[in-house]
Amino acid sequence: MPLRVLILGGTTEASALARLLADDPRFAATLSLAGRTAAPSRQPLPTRIGGFGGADGLARFLRDERIELLIDATHPYAAQISANAVAASHAAAVPLASLLRPAWSIQPGDQWQTARTAREAAETLGPIPQRVFLSLGRQELHAFVAAPQHHYLARVIDPPDTAALPPDLRLLQARGPFDRDAEVRLLCDERIDILVSKNAGGAATYAKIEAARELGLPVMMIARPDKPAGDVVADAEHALAWLESHLHAPRSRRGV
Repeated sequence: MPLRVLILGGTTEASALARLLADDPRFAATLSLAGRTAAPSRQPLPTRIGGFGGADGLARFLRDERIELLIDATHPYAAQISANAVAASHAAAVPLASLLRPAWSIQPGDQWQTARTAREAAETLGPIPQRVFLSLGRQELHAFVAAPQHHYLARVIDPPDTAALPPDLRLLQARGPFDRDAEVRLLCDERIDILVSKNAGGAATYAKIEAARELGLPVMMIARPDKPAGDVVADAEHALAWLESHLHAPRSRRGV
């Protein structure tokens, strides 16, 4: 019998793991997406969309679906979902691995400032109007209402709720990965003074950091939250190895 696996996804790493498991008869995997993106990329695994109803709801799902192994491959900033995964893993006695990509590190030529939150980033921009490139997702844009003096260009996958946005903001809808030369052109064409970004890690959106370095632009980097985790793995290949390490464990120890 294949091992029943639930992947909490929404990242490139989750998609990579889904591709590794799609034709692997040792595992019966399901990918779960939160549903925050209107048109998610097509996946090679059975996919459910929507929340579980907190940690208790996730634990109930794990029991009802007889899930034996849980992979948290959510975004590095999805701290609440990860906390729910840890709590549900304990409650349902299902082993948990957390696929957490390494953060970007400052390189020679980088001009980084660090902010703890998007609101702190908005306050740190200062009173003098600047042209600001926001590359941190639609859910954080409301924080910049507190600094309406700036002109903002915000790149998003889906448009945000327009009820709580800065007055001088233009949206650019696009999905990564992005090319460094194209990012350089974008920053130049838009006459950007400063980039505001989350430290997402990975390669898909790193080109904007390279472009800012090449142009000598400052970057306001929003620090990662402390994210609850199970057994930490760095990429899809290590997540697969973790799954394989449970193949020969007694099934009674895997939550069923």
